[in-house]
Amino acid sequence: MTPSSCVTVAAIAILLAGIPPPVFAVDGLVTKASPHSVDATIDKFEAAVRKRGFMVFTRLDHAAAAESVGLKMPRATVIVFGNPRLGTPVFIRTPTVAIDLPLKSMVWEDASGKVFLSYNTADYLNNTLYVRHGAAFQKEGTVRLEETIGMLADEALK
Repeated sequence: MTPSSCVTVAAIAILLAGIPPPVFAVDGLVTKASPHSVDATIDKFEAAVRKRGFMVFTRLDHAAAAESVGLKMPRATVIVFGNPRLGTPVFIRTPTVAIDLPLKSMVWEDASGKVFLSYNTADYLNNTLYVRHGAAFQKEGTVRLEETIGMLADEALK
């Protein structure tokens, strides 16, 4: 076998082994497949959030809202979470940031019943949302925030 055919065989073996596809980010959004139900993914994500000292402020259940007006859609729940000790000083300095924060993630189901977890990247939060409001942010904090949100998601998807 040539080296290139070995790579091809290895790639096919990985695909057939059921290893999930890589995480993808589009316009500052990361979406990862969940091996769990919507409810289990939400519960696991919220447990990870609380374990790391964040608060879960609320859940926004879009499917339930749709149903309340006679419409049907796949499950989609936004989890609003954050840390008031970290966020409040930002809101005091730049009040309009509070329209875009606290942090959010969304657990959703596609039309075929597959479950996903989506969240904004730290780069998007800092370079789009903060910039939108003229709020200062620490660039080194972007890496730390990205790692933290990634850990929350990974823990929920185990």
